[in-house]
Amino acid sequence: MGSKAERRAARDLVAAYHQRCLGELLEHVAAAIDRYRVGELDAFEVDQEIHHYHRAAQRLWSFCQQTGAHAESTAHLIEDMARTGDTIDWWQRAQPQPRDHP
Repeated sequence: MGSKAERRAARDLVAAYHQRCLGELLEHVAAAIDRYRVGELDAFEVDQEIHHYHRAAQRLWSFCQQTGAHAESTAHLIEDMARTGDTIDWWQRAQPQPRDHP
């Protein structure tokens, strides 16, 4: 486990990542509402997008809400992703799984 300053820096990095990703997820909801306003989607379809947002935000929250050494390892993972250009597509990860039909 790092120093108090290192733990704070890790928490700050994770919080900034969390906020950025939440903003990206909210853009999906905003786009759905815009499409609703011009008649491209109905209220049920927008509601599905909102539920999708909720699932994605929950997964993101679980990833980001780490404490102690876990926060530091999450921060290192975020730094590694930034360095390599890798990303986690939280929206995609929250896609409903297809159900098998008998």
